[in-house]
Amino acid sequence: MARQVDFRAIIKTNYREPKPRTTGITEIRGPYYSVMGTNYLQDVLHTMSPWIDSLKFAGGSFAVIQPAALRDIIQMAHEYDVQVSTGGFMEYVLAQGKNGVKKYIQACAQAGFDIVELSAGSISLSTDDWLRLIEMVEAAGMKAKPGVSIQFGAGGDTDPEQLAASGYGDVSQAIRQAEKFLQAGASMIMIESEGITGNVHPWRNDVVTAFTEALGMQHLMFEAADPPVFEWYIKNYGHRVNLFVDHSQVVQLECLRQGIRGTQQTRGRIQGLD
Repeated sequence: MARQVDFRAIIKTNYREPKPRTTGITEIRGPYYSVMGTNYLQDVLHTMSPWIDSLKFAGGSFAVIQPAALRDIIQMAHEYDVQVSTGGFMEYVLAQGKNGVKKYIQACAQAGFDIVELSAGSISLSTDDWLRLIEMVEAAGMKAKPGVSIQFGAGGDTDPEQLAASGYGDVSQAIRQAEKFLQAGASMIMIESEGITGNVHPWRNDVVTAFTEALGMQHLMFEAADPPVFEWYIKNYGHRVNLFVDHSQVVQLECLRQGIRGTQQTRGRIQGLD
C-alpha cells in the first residue's frame, strides 16, 4: 500500500521560500491556448500549488468565459493561495474611454481579481496616464502590475524581420518609466519578452541586466514563454528570478529552480546557499 512520502525531506534541493514570496515568484498562464475549467485547474493546483504564486488570464480570455465558470476558477485559485491576474487586457479597454476603464476596473474588483496588469505594448500611452491607471487600480483594492516593453507594437505572431526593421525603444527611458511606476505603488513590473527573447536573435542579456541592476530583481517579472527562455533566465540570473510561464511548464520550471533537473547546461548546476 502506497504511503505519503515527502522526498524533499530526504534529498537536498534548493530552498524555496513559502508563500507569499518576494523572489522566485512563478506566474502561470491560465486559459488561452487551451481550455481550463475547474477540473483541469484543480489537477494543476492540487499537485503544484506550493510553487505557483499567481494565475494569469492571457489575452482577455476571461471576457469570453461563462461568468459562473470564471467565478469558480477565481475561487479555486484563492482556495490554493494563488492570486489571480487579468493579464494585459487594459490596452484593449483603453480604446473605450475613461468611463469604460472605470467600469472595467470596478468589474475586475467585483470578480475577485487580485492583480490588474497594465500593458500598453501596442498603443501609445503617456506616463502620466499610466500613473493614473495605477492609482485607479489601487483605489479599487487590487495590485497594479504595469508591463514595460522595449519594442512598440510587437506581439507573439509578429514577423521577426518586421520587428528588426522597426527597431527598439530606449532601454534607459523604459527603466525611468518603471521607476516612476514603482514609486507610485505598483506591486511589480512585468518585462515583456518582445525585443528581449521574443522573435529576436541573439537574446538581449544586456537589457535584462540593465533592468535588474537599476530596479532590483524582486521588483521585476520576466515573460518566459518557452522552456529554453526560462532556463536561460535561471542560468544567468539564478533560481530566484520571477517568471511568467505557461501552466503546462510549471513542473519543468520548478524542477529547474530546485536544482533537480535541467538540460546538459544546467543539470545539477543550479545551486543555492540556503
